[in-house]
Amino acid sequence: MPVSERLFVLLQHVMPKLVLTRLAGCFASWKGGGFTTAAIRRFIARYNVDMSEAQNSDPASYASFNDFFTRALKPGARQLADARLVCPVDGAVSQLGPIDSGRIFQAKGRDYSATALLAGDAELAACFADGRFATIYLSPRDYHRIHMPCDGRLLEMTYVPGDLYSVNPATARGVDRLFARNERVVCLFEDNQGLPFVMVLVGATIVGSMATVWHGVVNPPRRPDVHKWDYRAQDIRLAKGEEMGRFLLGSTVVLLFPQGPLAFNRQWRAASPVRLGEAMAD
Repeated sequence: MPVSERLFVLLQHVMPKLVLTRLAGCFASWKGGGFTTAAIRRFIARYNVDMSEAQNSDPASYASFNDFFTRALKPGARQLADARLVCPVDGAVSQLGPIDSGRIFQAKGRDYSATALLAGDAELAACFADGRFATIYLSPRDYHRIHMPCDGRLLEMTYVPGDLYSVNPATARGVDRLFARNERVVCLFEDNQGLPFVMVLVGATIVGSMATVWHGVVNPPRRPDVHKWDYRAQDIRLAKGEEMGRFLLGSTVVLLFPQGPLAFNRQWRAASPVRLGEAMAD
């Protein structure tokens, strides 16, 4: 690991991540008029954000950073591929592949258990022991809404408290069990064949909130303990490509699928850019 990456990771171990995240959350929700607009314009220039795809491309039209970060795309900006699974976000592949006896690959020399990712639920993790996973990183410049990879019926949602490390590639290479130690929201679905799949929304430094379409903002508040919601009696169904949640700023989505004849897109590999709606797997 380069010296610069080591210093970046070391800094994260000592920096007050929760304090910074709370401050960022306050700023992001603040409606600061011209100051907010200026900050949004600076952000667009700094990260080369493509506003031509946004439903509302005028930076001055967003009352807060939250409104800007969770901006909608123009109708038709993303097309859904004719595939079993479609990519749920804009971003870049962090890693993907087989779940090896319950272990998920994070980066060279580092992995973590599905049980840890799923808040210690060994019974649920066993459903994916020899299945497949995909980890997709959303950078600050990306579209921050998360969509369904396939049709799904919501079964459970679990909030898991944790750390707030950055989730960029450098941190994934330098912090053990990164995605199983950060704050996260675990969403369990079943597909049209009754097979389970999981979408895990992973929090990070200055990611002020995560939200789902059926619940609204999940955090804040940041609960001290694991909290689970059971939706089996409510028959909540979402269609392939439909929005299921959103991040403030960039973060990561981890998807788990059970053992079966699932073949990921052959063009997908670590660090490859991906877009919402493209073929993910057949």
